[in-house]
Amino acid sequence: MIRTLIVDDDFMVAKVHAGFVAALDGFEVVGTASTGADALAAVQRLRPDLVLLDVYLPDMTGLEVLRRLRADGAPVDVVVISAARDVESIRSALHGGVLHYLVKPFDRRTFESRLREYAAVRAELAALDQARQADVDRVFAGARGGGRPVPATPKGIAPETLELVREVLGAAGADGLSATECSERTGLARVSARRYLEQLVAQEEADVRQRYGTAGRPERRFTLRSPQRPR
Repeated sequence: MIRTLIVDDDFMVAKVHAGFVAALDGFEVVGTASTGADALAAVQRLRPDLVLLDVYLPDMTGLEVLRRLRADGAPVDVVVISAARDVESIRSALHGGVLHYLVKPFDRRTFESRLREYAAVRAELAALDQARQADVDRVFAGARGGGRPVPATPKGIAPETLELVREVLGAAGADGLSATECSERTGLARVSARRYLEQLVAQEEADVRQRYGTAGRPERRFTLRSPQRPR
C-alpha cells in the first residue's frame, strides 16, 4: 500500500482528496495536516510514502515545507496540489523534486490518473535491479505523466466541492436531499449547495422533483442518478 499524507488548510478539500485516494487500489490515507508545521511533524511520525501538498498554508508555504523535507533527507515523494499558478512556485516545486504539480481546480479523473502514474513508477523501480537507458527513459516518462487536458467547469463551480456534493447526494439514497439538508451535511451555504445540486442536474447526473407538504411551498428534492437509470 502507498501510504499517503494529505496537506491542505481547507478541511473540505482535504476530505474530498482523502476520498479520492481511499478509492484507489493500492493507496491508503494515513493522515491529514492543515499547516506546514503539522505536515512536517506528520511526515516524521507517520513516515508516508507520498505527500499531497498544497502551496498556500497558514504558517508557511508548501514550498517551504518541501524545502525542509529535502533538507532533512525525508525519503518521501511529493505531489503539489495547489491554486498557485505563478512560474516561480512551479520552478521551486521542480527544484524540490516534486513528481507532479496539479493546478486547482481539476477533475477526479486527472487526480486519479496522476496517482496511478506515480504508482506505476514505484512498481517499475521496485522491479528493477540495474537499469538500462530504456528503463530510465520509461521511468522518467511515467513520472512526468501524460498531461491530459483538464475539462473546464462553469465559473464558480469547484470540481472538488462538486465531488463532495455528489458523494453526499449519493449517500442520501432514493429520498434524496433538499438544498438545506445538503448545506447541513457539507458545510456549504444553502445558496451554494443549491447551485452545486443544480449543476449535477445540468450534467444529467441528478434529478430534481417537487415534494408537496401539508402547507407552504413545495420542497425541491434532488436525487443522484444511478449509472443504470435511463435518462
